[in-house]
Amino acid sequence: LLQVMESGGGSVQPGGSLRLSCTASGYSEKLNCMGWFRQRPGKEREKVAFIDGALGSTFLDPSVEDRVTISLDSAKNTVFLQMDKMKPGDSATYYCVADTRSIWYGSCASRHYTTWGPGTQVTVAS
Repeated sequence: LLQVMESGGGSVQPGGSLRLSCTASGYSEKLNCMGWFRQRPGKEREKVAFIDGALGSTFLDPSVEDRVTISLDSAKNTVFLQMDKMKPGDSATYYCVADTRSIWYGSCASRHYTTWGPGTQVTVAS
């Protein structure tokens, strides 16, 4: 059974940086898609970033694309989310997702994910 677990959340001051990690387990092959959603207080869950393990292509939401980098260690099925110049509006619970299905199921950013991590809390405040 494919599972994912996030780590690296915490508190950071505005303008600071944070790096989230997410490792998948229960699957021995390379994952095709991994990524991140977030849910801010009182808001709906929203897309942040995704990476295609086969093609290496990435998707970053326009709201964060100048401050966020997503990368993947395929050998370890671990995805990283590097967030810089953070703002209070980045405060949220960040969720990792993963999908084993091939590219024929669409882009990583457009998929319906059924494998979610429990989430990691990020707080940006002075």
